Amino acid sequence: MPGSFVPAVVSRRRYQILGIIALAALVGAELLGLSASPPDRDMGHLQKIMYVHVPAAWSAFLAFFVVFIGSVLYLWKREERYDLLAAAAAEVALVLTALTLALGSIWGRPTWGVWWTWDPRLTTTAILLVMTVGYLALRSFVDEPDRRARWSAAVGILASLNVLVVYKSVQWWRTLHQVQSSPSTVDPAYALGLRLNALAFLLVLVYFILLRYRAARLERLVEAQAEARELAQGEELHV
Repeated sequence: MPGSFVPAVVSRRRYQILGIIALAALVGAELLGLSASPPDRDMGHLQKIMYVHVPAAWSAFLAFFVVFIGSVLYLWKREERYDLLAAAAAEVALVLTALTLALGSIWGRPTWGVWWTWDPRLTTTAILLVMTVGYLALRSFVDEPDRRARWSAAVGILASLNVLVVYKSVQWWRTLHQVQSSPSTVDPAYALGLRLNALAFLLVLVYFILLRYRAARLERLVEAQAEARELAQGEELHV
């Protein structure tokens, strides 16, 4: 049975409050960024896609860090709660990575002249996305919980380590992609909006990981109950 990783005092209502706060922070940060910052000299208002693209990428990296920690802890302690935490984070990481790639293509179209190019940053990010899909597919196809958790942990660690390759790709290879953006490297007119959106995305990340973790615990509970019923029925047949 899954351990109680999220404290029992975190009620459903508190999840809802956190979700409302995260949504309000995201909407407020986006509106502030879009309205308070001037258009870029070269790309105009399209530059403001940075307020979603960059925080989404940062949040995806953080989600993969949770996948890594959860996977390592499961292999070390063999406690199911860590496996479920890693799985919850992987689901959120998948969405954020896909969002990062999609917005990157939109942002790069007027700059590079194409929607997609086999640039090292884009390619390594696409590989990361495929690995995450593979991680979740593995969890869907393997029924035995212990084997599923072990195999998933191995894939999760491998995918998480690929984040370092994605991050360093603009330094290791010649690339069309710009170097890593941060509030200290962008124009000061965009720095505040970028900071606020990064914080808002962090709240969204925490909310959805907790939400999916809670759902995973319930799903595992149902799965365990079904296994117990099948075992009981099998014993009755042998009586």
